[in-house]
Amino acid sequence: MTDKQIPLDFDALISIIQQVNGYLTAQVGKAINIGLTLRNWTIGFYIREYEQNGSDRAEYGTALLEVLSSHLCKLGLKGMSARSLRLYRQFYLTYPQIWQALSAKSSSDLLAGSIWQSLSAESGFNRMPVLRKLETSELVLPSQQLFDRLSFSHFSELLSLDDEYKRAFYEIECIRGNWSVRELKRQIGSLLYERSGLSKNKKKLIGMAQTGVEKGELSLAIRDPYIFEFLGIHSREVMGESELENALLDKLQDFLLELGHGFCFEARQKRILIGDTHCFVDLVFYHRILKCHILVELKVASFSHEHLGQLNTYISWYSANEMTDGDNRPI
Repeated sequence: MTDKQIPLDFDALISIIQQVNGYLTAQVGKAINIGLTLRNWTIGFYIREYEQNGSDRAEYGTALLEVLSSHLCKLGLKGMSARSLRLYRQFYLTYPQIWQALSAKSSSDLLAGSIWQSLSAESGFNRMPVLRKLETSELVLPSQQLFDRLSFSHFSELLSLDDEYKRAFYEIECIRGNWSVRELKRQIGSLLYERSGLSKNKKKLIGMAQTGVEKGELSLAIRDPYIFEFLGIHSREVMGESELENALLDKLQDFLLELGHGFCFEARQKRILIGDTHCFVDLVFYHRILKCHILVELKVASFSHEHLGQLNTYISWYSANEMTDGDNRPI
């Protein structure tokens, strides 16, 4: 701070308050999400510890979670149904690396530090099984990245996936694309993993999980087929190409999310001059990872060689007229 006064009028006051409110409200929301994740993971840890080492665990047997839920609900605790407790236990077993994020935050976060000290006390806690599990897993993403970028609602959706490769794929894509919980659920439902080239390349998926590096390769950016169920279109047999184009652009955000990571919308009905003829490319994108233009021609009829010739003509024109230094050949 300096002694110099900063000019402040009424409009500036409104703008400053708006910025402060937006920033600090977001911080509060993030803190709540982190606290909820910590709470649920820690509850899952203690349930598992009791199941393995509880002195009177035999009295409850398979009814443990139902009895525990009943007692907790009588105390007025929220989110403690038997189903929720089962989910918390699964969360701990599936994501033991959250412990590392908790440890890292303990030096700078008062709440996390107190939880860390509690768990580290001599209360029967043994962290060696967690570390051994981490060392043998190929698909463990950095714990701090998971902890900071995903809410517990994200984790709840991911826990429904039994295949560790599939789960790691959605973790990576969710973080890269900054997906909402709703979008994560939609992408799982639309079988994104099965439609992605990564589902056939386990080594590449492991490499992405270990390094977090974006790979500028065609198989990571383009998939086949695409699914546009968000358009809500039912009578596809009577649809024209312009109607399809309008429907896609009306849902541009969902369209870009379906296309994948790195697509940037550039133009629709892009006019180009080939010889003496004006042609129109339906949709033009630029892919910031592949460093190239992607041309989309919409057709509602069956594919023909004429369509292929049309696309190749467009690609040749773009290669000659639109490519700049550092660009790759259009797709």
